[in-house]
Amino acid sequence: MHLEPPVFRPPSEAFSLILQLTIGCRHNACTFCGSYKRKKYRIKDWEEIKNDIDVCASQMTGVQKVFLADGDALAAATPLILKTSFHINKKFPGLERISMYAAPKDILEKSMDELKDIRAAGVKLLYMGVESGSDNILRAVCKGVTAEEMIQAGKKALQAGFELSVTIINGLGGTALWEEHARETARVISAMNPTYLSALTLMPVRNTVLYRQIQEGKFVLPDAMQMLQEMRCLLEHINLTNCVFRTNHASNYLPLRGVLNRDRDSLIAILDRAITQPGAIPLRPENSRGL
Repeated sequence: MHLEPPVFRPPSEAFSLILQLTIGCRHNACTFCGSYKRKKYRIKDWEEIKNDIDVCASQMTGVQKVFLADGDALAAATPLILKTSFHINKKFPGLERISMYAAPKDILEKSMDELKDIRAAGVKLLYMGVESGSDNILRAVCKGVTAEEMIQAGKKALQAGFELSVTIINGLGGTALWEEHARETARVISAMNPTYLSALTLMPVRNTVLYRQIQEGKFVLPDAMQMLQEMRCLLEHINLTNCVFRTNHASNYLPLRGVLNRDRDSLIAILDRAITQPGAIPLRPENSRGL
């Protein structure tokens, strides 16, 4: 099997077989992201994909999860996704799930019937990067969608029967818009009520627009305590039903886990202790953080 590097996957797909359905990211304009800058976006053809699946099936046994990369694999044509899913299930009979990245526009551009067909073909979980619920911040980072479109995409995915895992980025509003970022993100996530919610903490990537803005003093990155205060504000204003929440990504200063809103008060209490009693709860050192 041939993978075109660099390859990225969610932390929860650490033990999954990764197959590239697309190369790169169709949007590839977010100011904070350098993941696919060296790649020219394209959708792999069926023969490439089939060969990858066949090679893996001949060399691997016991595959339980398959993750379809790259950045917005759902942008591929529905017949190609269906053909890929059917062949994966044929070659790996013990498969538990197929998952993939899905940008909000990818979801919105598919009809409900298309999404339901993809779900029926075995794609169980979609990962969607919300990043922020603030339209001001979404415009500033060139996300390419509005907060309302985020909500529509999330609801549509859930209505089609998918499990939905969304990601937000702590600190994306900088010190100037931290409260707007927290409150508006809480509003958007609450409106869609996803299956899973994960938070990353902003880490500037060299050679990105945001990195240059920081160097020029146009964007001020919150410090560790400000990041925790922002996360507390978000949790205070969020309203979810049975959503699995994690901040266990390597970028985060303080790993948290729980179910929202069930565990919200206890999570806020942990944050309060970390903020008001520095050192009482050890934070991840700067040199141990990573993307």
